[in-house]
Amino acid sequence: MANSTMVIETVFTEGVAHLSYLIGDRATGKAAVIDPRHDVDVYIELANKHKLSITHVFETHIHADFVSGTRELCDRTATAKAVLSVEGGAKYGFECGKLKDGDKIDLGRVILTAKHTPGHTPEHMSYLAAEGNRPEQPFAIFSGDCLFADSVGRPDLLGDDATGGLAKQLYKSLYEFYLKLSDDVRVHAAHGSGSPCGANISDRLMSTIGYERRNNAALQFKDEARFIEFVLSTAPPEPVYYPRMKKINADGPEILGRLPSCPPLPPQEFAAAIKKGNAQLVDNRQMRAFGGGHIASALNIGPRAELSIWAGWVLDPKKPILLVLRDDADLPEVQQQLLRVGYTEFSGYLLGGMEQWDNQALPITRLEQMSVQELNEALPPRDLQIVDVRSPDEWQGGHVPGATYIFLPELVKKAKRLDKKKPVAVYCDSGYRASLAASILQRDGFTEVRNIPGSWKAWRAAEYAIEKPKEQKKSSDTDR
Repeated sequence: MANSTMVIETVFTEGVAHLSYLIGDRATGKAAVIDPRHDVDVYIELANKHKLSITHVFETHIHADFVSGTRELCDRTATAKAVLSVEGGAKYGFECGKLKDGDKIDLGRVILTAKHTPGHTPEHMSYLAAEGNRPEQPFAIFSGDCLFADSVGRPDLLGDDATGGLAKQLYKSLYEFYLKLSDDVRVHAAHGSGSPCGANISDRLMSTIGYERRNNAALQFKDEARFIEFVLSTAPPEPVYYPRMKKINADGPEILGRLPSCPPLPPQEFAAAIKKGNAQLVDNRQMRAFGGGHIASALNIGPRAELSIWAGWVLDPKKPILLVLRDDADLPEVQQQLLRVGYTEFSGYLLGGMEQWDNQALPITRLEQMSVQELNEALPPRDLQIVDVRSPDEWQGGHVPGATYIFLPELVKKAKRLDKKKPVAVYCDSGYRASLAASILQRDGFTEVRNIPGSWKAWRAAEYAIEKPKEQKKSSDTDR
């Protein structure tokens, strides 16, 4: 924010689509951080840049989608104090200050007021920001997972017994608090596009109350029941790692101080570590490099920001990780992405990567890459099993004719639908998730597996035939 003393910095973490904030006043030298991620260097660097001391760390709620950096930041700075919501009966397994509805935090030029806004979670807190000389005229609200750009938080993450009550609370928080704010109040949410914490969140990193009042589909209902039906019916699939993240953050994430040990292992030592069978093998290279040659049983979670989300979905939190990297220098970033979803145990990484593995004449396996042209020529599928691993919404929008739908996170459980004796071709939107899915099938005993680079995007670009789910066909026919 352009001002001589006031500072508001946004930190966007790709992959988990997480937004966190540093707010401070250069005149007083005080700053607060809201919803920090576990790798906290960025906040310390921002505070140093603005000559600020981080005095407070707040969270909007007990997060379920990433590991909180609150304890880490307090430990690293020695000046910051964690002050967390105790509304809704919230309890924590570590020492922290107690924050209640209406509490004010005076940073100097900016004053934050805590407002209890339950619905996504029982303890959820939003923070109104106002200038010190205009405390009753907030210019912004840090909305956490209550209100997003074009979306709202989901109330269904604490189990069926809690969902109904939370949904009613969410309606009240939005309609009786948020919609009574002035149109010009800026909305700074905790997540952007791609987060499973809400349905179809916009890629706009900031909004206003007025814009959301006019355009947010969840804010157009005058009836509580219809709002609840809408919010629950549009929620994306709940990631399996969310309950684990919730527990970690409530109990108190481990204070690491630095990245965990991950020793470099020469090829023969790496092979011996695999043979022990107590670790899981992750290959972080691009899909075509992985397809050209990889170590048997490796899962291909490629070098993208969404590594965090897919690691959370498919990796075993009880097993340490062995890494194959594009380059040894990638190790810190890959570890940080894994730390964000709670993976702290590493058995080592392959020193020198697959080049050194090849030089030692150690065994490799391949994953065939099948073009969309070749896939189209194979239609209608006979022996070839075509598997679509995209999200339910993507599948509903259309798919390759004859494809079988298995959402990627459900692949291990539902692979029994497929015949291991027949070839399988896997596609997603671009090939990234498909390569991971294909590597899962290979690990689990499928021998003739193909990945489709470009996947659905390439299929659409080639203007090949598209099939719609039967229920969609019926509704389309009725509409006409």
